[in-house]
Formats: sequence, C-alpha cells, structure tokens
Amino acid sequence: MADRRPRSFFGLSLFFAVFLMFLYGPMISILVLSFQGPEGGLVFPMNGMSLHWFERLWAGGGQVEIGSALRRSFVLALVVMVLTVSISVLAGLAFRRRFRGSTVLLYVAIASLIVPSIVVSLGIALEFRLLDEAIKSLGAAAGIGWIQNDFVSALGPFTSGLGAHLTWTLPFGLLIMFAVFNRFDPAYEEAARDLGATPWQTFRHVTLPMIAPFLIGVAVFGFTLSWDELARSSQVMGADNTLPMQLAAKTTTVTDPEIYALGTATTAGSVLLVIVMFTLASLMQRRRGRG
Repeated sequence: MADRRPRSFFGLSLFFAVFLMFLYGPMISILVLSFQGPEGGLVFPMNGMSLHWFERLWAGGGQVEIGSALRRSFVLALVVMVLTVSISVLAGLAFRRRFRGSTVLLYVAIASLIVPSIVVSLGIALEFRLLDEAIKSLGAAAGIGWIQNDFVSALGPFTSGLGAHLTWTLPFGLLIMFAVFNRFDPAYEEAARDLGATPWQTFRHVTLPMIAPFLIGVAVFGFTLSWDELARSSQVMGADNTLPMQLAAKTTTVTDPEIYALGTATTAGSVLLVIVMFTLASLMQRRRGRG
C-alpha cells in the first residue's frame, strides 16, 4: 500500500518552514546586505558586492564610536561569565543538602526571570542614585575632598551594570546546575572519600571533571546573555555604553549598512564561541568515556 501521510503532516511542515523563515530570515538578510558596495542602502536590491562596510567598521569611520563599546561589552561579558559559573557551582553544591529556607531562597534567586527587564534596570538605577546621594552627603558631612570634587556617580558597567546582568544570567546558571546535581550519583564521591581523599580533592578530581561539560554550557549562557543584553543595561551603565546600547543609539542617527556589518561580525563571533565551547565539551565527554 502507498504511504499516505495525513494532511496535518504537510500543514505542520509548512508551518515549520514559515517559522524557520521568520526566525532566520532577518539574520540572513542582514548578512547579505552587509556585503554590498559603498553606494548600498539598508534594503534590497543590493548595490554591488564588496567589503567596504567591514573596512569602514574596522577603521572606525562611522557616526557612532563602536570600538570602545565593543571592548567594554566583551570584558563585561567575560566577568559575568566567570561569576555566573562560579556562583552557580557553589549554589548547586549548597542546595545538594536541605537547609531551612532553601525553597524560598530558590524562588528569590530566580524571581528576576519573571520581572520585566526594564523594571529591573529602573530599580537598580534608583538604588544607585540613592547610594550616590548617600555618598555625596557623607562627603559633605565629613569634608572628604575627592567625593566633593571628583565623585559623580557609582553607576557604571562593572558596578550597577554587572549586577543588572547577573540578575539575568545567574537564574539560568542556577537552574542548569540544580538539574545537573539532581542527576549526580554521589557514589563516586563516597568512593573517593573511602580512599582517603579530602573534600577539596574529591571536588577537584571527581566532581569537577564530571560536571565540566555542563559548566561550559553555563559559561556560554553567561557570556551570550550578557553580550547582547539591552533592556537591563539601558538605565544602569552611567556614562559608558555597551555594544547593544551603542547600536541602539546608532539606529536613531544616520543609519547605513555599517550596522549590518557589525551585526554580521558579532553574530559570527557568537557562533564561533558556541562551536568552540561545545567542541570542548564533546572532547571532555569522550575523554571521560575513555577514562
């Protein structure tokens, strides 16, 4: 008998194709438009093919300074990644044992996922403005010269900005590590302790190698979520912009395909990072399997 597929199969296939077009179509369009000639515009049809806009981006000839914002975002994303991995591992180890208030603490830790990002940003900005007033009042009352003359605000990428990004990355890291440790077999650790290993040796030589591939996933989450975060950065960065904020500023001025070139470059960097991280995780899994 001929294989007759139900009509719903073709309907779902069409829906999935439309979904893929909606998901990847804008990215492909930006990638293509970033390679057009010097007279190219922001829409099709293309006007020539060249690397003009990448060269202009590299030379820093655009209307908005990109280089410093890119470096700032990269360093901030690295710091967020390291802190997310470290805190998530420590929290995962702590929650392996029941303690009073653990459920409430868990809900508090992940509550920022359900709060609108702009509200979180506004709340953190308000806290730091109150902190600024307290510092200025202290400087005036105590006669501290550098506060009175030089202090402007505690808002900055690595103070309020770092905290805002951690409210976004940490819940994901915590949920991943909770899932990992819920499936972790403690028999390996017990065997190491029976052989005389200290708690630190057990963690370093037994626990850490087994959870290392998952830590790479947490690191990728931490870096990429911080790298492209805009809403939580909008009110808390002070005088220094991150790359997404600079891109948002560029779209409000004279916009040209240079912004497409930057989008292509950053997307390629993100994809390369994900490939490298997951390749490293795969190599770790194979090494552990051979072991």
